Amino acid sequence: MDLNSASTVVLQVLTQATSQDTAVLKPAEEQLKQWETQPGFYSVLLNIFTNHTLDINVRWLAVLYFKNGIDRYWRRVAPHALSEEEKSTLRAGLITNFNEPINQIATQIAVLIAKVARLDCPRQWPELIPTLIESVKVQDDLRQHRALLTFYHVTKTLASKRLAADRKLFYDLASGIYSFACSLWNHHTDTFLQQVSSGNEAPVLSSLERTLLSLKVLRKLTVNGFVEPHKNMEVMGFLHGIFERLKQFLECSRSIGTDNVCRDRLEKTIILFTKVLLDFLDQHPFSFTPLIQRSLEFSVSYVFTEVGEGVTFERFIVQCMNLIKMIVKNYAYKPSKNFEDSSPETLEAHKIKMAFFTYPTLTEICRRLVSHYFLLTEEELTMWEEDPEGFTAEETGGDSWKYSLRPCTEVLFIDIFHEYNQTLTPVLLEMMQTLQGPTNVEDMNALLIKDAVYNAVGLAAYELFDSVDFDQWFKNQLLPELQVIHNRYKPLRRRVIWLIGQWISVKFKSDLRPMLYEAICNLLQDQDLVYLETMFTLLFQLLQQVTECDTKMHVLHVLSCVIERVNVQIRPYVGCLVQYLPLLWKQSEEHNMLRCAILTTLIHLVQGLGADSKNLYPFLLPVIQLSTDVSQPPHVYLLEDGLELWLVTLENSPCITPELLRIFQNMSPLLELSSESLRTCFKIINGYIFLSSTEFLQTYAVGLCQSFCELLKEITTDGQVQVLKVVENALKVNPVLGPQMFQPILPCIFRGIIEGERYPVVMSTYLGVMGRVLLQNTSFFSSLLNEMAHKFNQEMDQLLGNMIEMWVDRMDNITQPERRKLSALALLSLLPSDNSVIQDKFCGIINISVEGLHDVMTEDPETGTYKDCMLMSHLEEPKVTEDEEPPTEQDKRKKMLALKDPVHTVSLQQFIYEKLKAQQELLGEQGFQSLMETVDTEIVTQLQEFLQGF
Repeated sequence: MDLNSASTVVLQVLTQATSQDTAVLKPAEEQLKQWETQPGFYSVLLNIFTNHTLDINVRWLAVLYFKNGIDRYWRRVAPHALSEEEKSTLRAGLITNFNEPINQIATQIAVLIAKVARLDCPRQWPELIPTLIESVKVQDDLRQHRALLTFYHVTKTLASKRLAADRKLFYDLASGIYSFACSLWNHHTDTFLQQVSSGNEAPVLSSLERTLLSLKVLRKLTVNGFVEPHKNMEVMGFLHGIFERLKQFLECSRSIGTDNVCRDRLEKTIILFTKVLLDFLDQHPFSFTPLIQRSLEFSVSYVFTEVGEGVTFERFIVQCMNLIKMIVKNYAYKPSKNFEDSSPETLEAHKIKMAFFTYPTLTEICRRLVSHYFLLTEEELTMWEEDPEGFTAEETGGDSWKYSLRPCTEVLFIDIFHEYNQTLTPVLLEMMQTLQGPTNVEDMNALLIKDAVYNAVGLAAYELFDSVDFDQWFKNQLLPELQVIHNRYKPLRRRVIWLIGQWISVKFKSDLRPMLYEAICNLLQDQDLVYLETMFTLLFQLLQQVTECDTKMHVLHVLSCVIERVNVQIRPYVGCLVQYLPLLWKQSEEHNMLRCAILTTLIHLVQGLGADSKNLYPFLLPVIQLSTDVSQPPHVYLLEDGLELWLVTLENSPCITPELLRIFQNMSPLLELSSESLRTCFKIINGYIFLSSTEFLQTYAVGLCQSFCELLKEITTDGQVQVLKVVENALKVNPVLGPQMFQPILPCIFRGIIEGERYPVVMSTYLGVMGRVLLQNTSFFSSLLNEMAHKFNQEMDQLLGNMIEMWVDRMDNITQPERRKLSALALLSLLPSDNSVIQDKFCGIINISVEGLHDVMTEDPETGTYKDCMLMSHLEEPKVTEDEEPPTEQDKRKKMLALKDPVHTVSLQQFIYEKLKAQQELLGEQGFQSLMETVDTEIVTQLQEFLQGF
C-alpha cells in the first residue's frame, strides 16, 4: 500500500466507518477488514492518528484499528504478519512525538505502545525505554505527561509477563531505571506539595497527575522488579518513605475541597500508596518485615485514634484495616508449634508483631471496632427500613469486603479476635456485662451500642465457646429481648435473631429449641422434621381447597420453599402432591403465572427426589417440551422456568430415555434466539453430553455444530467461551467421537491459536480444546494439522512450530490449574521426537512443564517428596454431611469421568520423566544434553528438584 496515494482513500473510508448510517458504515468496515493484511496499512493509520488536524472520531478509530492489528499481525509467526521493515518504521514513528492533545487517544496510543513493547522490548526495541526516560524529563507539560503515561503502561505490561526469561529481563530493567523512577516521583511529589498551598487548581492537578503516574510506575517496579527487594537500599528507602509521604498527602486533604477533580485524584494517590504496601506485603512477606512495625503504628494511629480525624476517608480506612489484617493473618509470620522448626525470618516477624500488639493496643482496637465502626449509621437504619433485602446484601458484603467498610471491620475483628482471643475475650465479656437487662427504647444510642456488642458476640461465637453460657444468656437476656415489640426495638430484635443463628450451631441445647420456635416461629428450620409431615399435609390440603389463582400460587411458593429446605427428606411425603400436580397443570391452562409456580415446585421436587424423579417422566417431560417450545405461545411466560426444570431433570436423571433425548429437538430454535437464557441452554447441552455422549452426539451433533458456527459469528466473548466449553466437554467425555462430530469448529479454534486470539479467556478455552485433541486423539490432530497447513499454505512442521510458540507465549492466559496441567501434558505428548521444529521449541515445552509442576505439585512434609495434587485414584464416594446437599447423578457422572481423565490419572511428574527419558534414548546422551542446554538453567534446576527420586 503506497502511503501517499493510500492515505486519502483510507481516511475517506475511516470517515465513513464513523457514520451512524448502517448503509455507509457496513461497507466501510468490510473495506477496512480487507486492508488489515495489506502491507503499509498500519503506516497509513499511524499517519492518520498522529495528524492532530483531522476529526477526533476518525483518529480514534485509526488508533483502535492499529491496536487490534498488533494483537493479530505483529507476531512474526502470525499469518499475514507485518514485515520486519514496516514494524521497525512503526516503532520509530510511535515514539517520535509525545504531544497528543486528546486524553482518550493519548491513553490508547500508550496502550498500543505497551502492546508492542510486550512483544519487542528490549530485543527488537532497545531504544524505547531510553527514549521514554528522556521524554519525561522535558519541560513541556503535555509532552512530559504523555511520555509518563506511556512509561507507566509499558512498565505495567512488562511487569505482567510470567515466563522465567521475561521476568529476568524485567528484573534487569527495574534495577537499571529504579533510581531514575524514584527521583522522578520525588520531583513531581515535591512540586505538588509546594503548589497545593497556592490554591491554583490547574497546576496542582497537573503535578498531582504526574505524581500519580510516576507512583504507578514505581509500584510495578517495586513489587515485580526484584527477587530480593530487601537487599536493595533504594527500594527499602522508597517503602520506608511512603509513611511520611502519606501523612503529607493526608494533610493536603484539609486544604483541598471535598467535591472536585483534584480531591478525587488526591484520594486515588493516597490509596495507591496503600496498594504499594499491600502488594509488596503479599508478594514479598519477608522483605516486608522491616516495615511491619511502621505499618501497624501508622494504620492503627489513623484508624483507631484521633490522629485520623478530619483527614481519613472510607476507602483509606478500609486499606489500612486490610494492611493490619494481612499482617495479623500472614502465614509467613506465624511460627510452627515447635518454635525451633520456624525460620529466623518468621521468628523475627512474629517478635515484631507480639511487641506491637500489647494489651492496651489490642483493647483499644477491640473497643473502637465495636463501639465506633460496628454502630449502625442513620443511613443504614433508613436503608434497612426501606429496602431490607438490599441492606442485607450490602451488610454481608460478599466478595466486596476488601472495599466496603462494614464487612471489612467485621473481618478485621474476627481475625484479631481469633489471633489474640485470650487477651480480648475478657474485654468483650466486660462489654456484655454492662448491657444486661432491657434497654430504654428512648435511648437510641444505647440500643445501637447493644446492637454492636451483640454483633461482636455473634462474630466471635466460636472463640467464646468456653467463656459464655449461651443457654442461660438466651433464656435470661435474649428471649426477653425478642418479646419487646416497640418499633424502636426492631433493629435489636433483628440482631438477636441473627445472633442466635450464629450460636445455634456452636452451643445451644436442643431442649431450648421449642422456646425459640415459639418466639420466632417464622424461622422454622429444617432441623425441625417433627413438624414436617403435619405442615406438608396441611399445606397440600389448603392447595386443593383454595380457588383463587393467586392463593394457589402463594401456597405453591410455600410448598416449594419447604421442599427446597428439607431436600431429600421430603421423599416420604410427596406422593399426594405428585398425583395432584398433573391435574393442577391441566386446570391452569389459561393461567401462565400459576403454571410458572408449578414449574418452580417441580424444580425443587426433582432436586428432592433425585434419581427417583424418573418416575415423574410421563408428566414431567411433556411439561418441559411445552415450556421450551418457542413455536408455542406459552413459552413467553414458561421458558425460563422450563429450561431450569429441563436442566435439573438432566442433572438428576440416572440414564437417558428416548423421550428425554427427543426433547432436545427444541434446542436449535432456542439457540437462534440468542436470549439471556443462552447460558442455561449451554448447561443443558453439557448435561446431555455427560449423560449419554455417544447417543446424543450421533443424533444431534451435526445440527448442533451448525448452530454453534452461526452463534460464534455474533455472540459476545462470554458466549463464545460457553460454546467452546461444550466442545471441550465433548472431547473430554468422548475423545474419539467428539473431535469427529465437532470437526467443523476445530479449524476456527486452530486459527484462533495461531493468530493469537486477543481475549485471554477465549484463548485459554481454545488451548483447552486443542490440548484435548493433541493429548487424547493424536491421529485426529495430525489430520487437522494437515488440513490447516493446506489452508495456510504452509508446511505442517512450520505450522506446528508456530502453534507451539503461540501456546508457550500465551500460557499466562490460562488460569485454571486443570487446563494448565492439560497444556503441559499435551505439549509433552509431542516427545520423544527427532523433528527439528519440535526440538527447536523444546525449551518452551519444558518451561510450560515446569510451570505445570509448580501448579500441581505439593510437598509431603513427612517425606520431603513431591506429589501431583490433581491425581484422583479412589473410587469411594465422599461422605456428605447433613448441611450439604447430596450429589446429583450428574455430579457422580463427572466424578467417574474425572477418574478417566488424563489430568487426574496421569502424574505430570512421571510423565515428564518418561518423556525426557525417551527423548534421551532417541538422541543419545550428547544430543540430549545439547537439547537441555537450550533451557534456562534456573528452569533446569527447578525441574531436577521436582524429579528427585526418579
